[in-house]
Amino acid sequence: MRPGIRLRRALWSAVIFLALIGSAVAVRRLTHVVPIVVRGYHPPAVTSNPAAARFAALDDLFAHFPILTLIHIVPGLLFMMLGPLQFSATIRANYLRWHRLSGRIFVVCGAVIGTSALVMSFGMPAIGGFNQAAATTLFATFFLFALGKAFWYIRRLEVALHREWMIRAFSVGLAVATIRPIIGMFFATSRFSGLTPYEFFGTGFWIGFVLHLIAAETWIHATLPRQKTVDFQE
Repeated sequence: MRPGIRLRRALWSAVIFLALIGSAVAVRRLTHVVPIVVRGYHPPAVTSNPAAARFAALDDLFAHFPILTLIHIVPGLLFMMLGPLQFSATIRANYLRWHRLSGRIFVVCGAVIGTSALVMSFGMPAIGGFNQAAATTLFATFFLFALGKAFWYIRRLEVALHREWMIRAFSVGLAVATIRPIIGMFFATSRFSGLTPYEFFGTGFWIGFVLHLIAAETWIHATLPRQKTVDFQE
């Protein structure tokens, strides 16, 4: 059964909402890291608020790697902005040249994001330890693989397969926006659960990435072209 108009609108609303969250996260990180690149590193102010101290520790982690963070975040912002446009049928139909140009930028940004994510996994301390690093490494590798497959298929003019792999790649990239509220829920319930960021950060990453891959595969199979049935009579 093909998805109806309401389901499509709901999906588009969710995609745009998540892209806005991802863009906001990228902008916030930029406002924190750019001054460090310009003026140098300064230790965060000491606070007695436990929640504020946790967020300050997270910001401080990225502050120790400002250039790598910029390399990851700047193309990430472009990725979030261009992603929804790549799947717009109206833009593809009426502005094909723009679709192709923005698609090339999208793929290049994705390649930088995936590669820098792998570098971060091995070169930066992970708040969630091995669990978080394993999730990031696995899905960053799959993300790069999906982008490569999408590029390969469009070069061969196999548009349907190109679309499928672009959906997979974008879903993994967009998962970053879903991971944020998931981790936020872990933070909010940590006083009751007793879990620390070291224990729940990796779990939040796994939940976000897996949910997005399930959603991507569901959408791909729901929107496959209908196959005509043929009745054979003896």
